[in-house]
Amino acid sequence: MDRSHILSVLVENRFGVLSKVSGLFASRGYNIKSLSVGETEDPTISRMTILVEGDDKIIEQVKKQLNKMIDTVKVIDFVGKKSIDKELCFLKINTKGKEKSEILTIASIFKSEVIDIGTRSLTLQICAQTDKINDFLKLLQPFGILEISRSGVVAISDDEK
Repeated sequence: MDRSHILSVLVENRFGVLSKVSGLFASRGYNIKSLSVGETEDPTISRMTILVEGDDKIIEQVKKQLNKMIDTVKVIDFVGKKSIDKELCFLKINTKGKEKSEILTIASIFKSEVIDIGTRSLTLQICAQTDKINDFLKLLQPFGILEISRSGVVAISDDEK
């Protein structure tokens, strides 16, 4: 059965590594649902957070291939592990002739923040788990979403005490 996996891949912070990793997925016909990359506390290492869907056999294959790459330091699959994951989303909503108060109520319930108000649109920011963002977008769809920009998931292991 296919399910989403969040993979945290620590790699050498070098030119071309992102291309090699995305090429590995593409060459095997696996779609990356989201990808986020940034430096870690060590500037020579980057963390690639990859959201990919597949059955356990496919994900195992992907992890083995990632571990074989020379630039890979460590691969972590957060399925079944304690972790914290969030995504950032900006969205611009049509407010021309619409009820702004209803949009603002929905935004408040989801702990979204208004980051820009124009004469014809309202721009919101939400930082939450992917499922919550998807629910938020479904509720706002009837108002007319003009534009969406999503960061992709970032994740880190939860502190186990």
